[in-house]
Amino acid sequence: MNMLRVNDIDIAYDSYGSEKNETILLIAGLGTQMIRWTVPFCEMLAARGFRVIRFDNRDTGLSTHFSNHATLDFEALAKTLMSGKLPDLPYTLDDMADDTIGLLNALGIKKAHVVGRSMGGMIAQLMASQYPERVLSLTSLMSTTGNPELPPTSTEVMALMTGPAPNPMEDEEGYLALSVAFAKRIAGTGYPFEEDAYRSLIREEIQRAYDPGSVGRQIAAIAVSGDRRARLAKVKVPALVIHGVEDPMFVPACGRDTAEAINGAELMLLEGMGHDLPQQLFETVVDGIERTARSTRP
Repeated sequence: MNMLRVNDIDIAYDSYGSEKNETILLIAGLGTQMIRWTVPFCEMLAARGFRVIRFDNRDTGLSTHFSNHATLDFEALAKTLMSGKLPDLPYTLDDMADDTIGLLNALGIKKAHVVGRSMGGMIAQLMASQYPERVLSLTSLMSTTGNPELPPTSTEVMALMTGPAPNPMEDEEGYLALSVAFAKRIAGTGYPFEEDAYRSLIREEIQRAYDPGSVGRQIAAIAVSGDRRARLAKVKVPALVIHGVEDPMFVPACGRDTAEAINGAELMLLEGMGHDLPQQLFETVVDGIERTARSTRP
């Protein structure tokens, strides 16, 4: 793990594969750390001839946190947005997209293939639309456009994600039980849920950094991002949209809407997949990322 100063904050990252190869930048999702892009997945991509970089978004993992800001009041946020005003937030998704460009700058990388999952997909979308000269290809995984006409996430799933949780420093088992229940709820039914591996992953995240307020701050950043379809219409690079048919967080219509918003984008709908990335689908997803990246070459 390495650390770089980017946009006046610290960004933690690591890298796989030769620095001489084209770069794939992996962007993590809401409130999760770079280790959600598991080592086997990163190594599989690197074995295809890429340099693979994963990193902790701001406010997660070992990157700079914004814990000095007040815990998000969801009701107050909703009222502010409904009034047509913008709330005072510590950062937005555009700031997070700027972080990715800052990281590439700090590493001396002129262009990269960007791959984002969930909220990371939104950040990748913004990168491709705002910084076309820096993005070689775009893969948006289990994400959405912000189109207000799309079906919303169910109140049940939102409650599981944002409801009160035990402090893992005081009640690790209680925290893990709630985390597992949420992960099972959003996972697809086509592949076995590997509870032991998931528990180990959550324990590793706790050991790296525990910040109960970061999810709320990132939800707020998503909420003010708005509808990205007009920006996505400007994307000219090869694009792939991967979505699970059983995704309860962003239903398949969200993936279709993303693909329709990007001229020439390929849509890959995966049966049995929810809002997760089971290891049984690693090769399928890596094949898609590689195919999209190779299409940029003459």
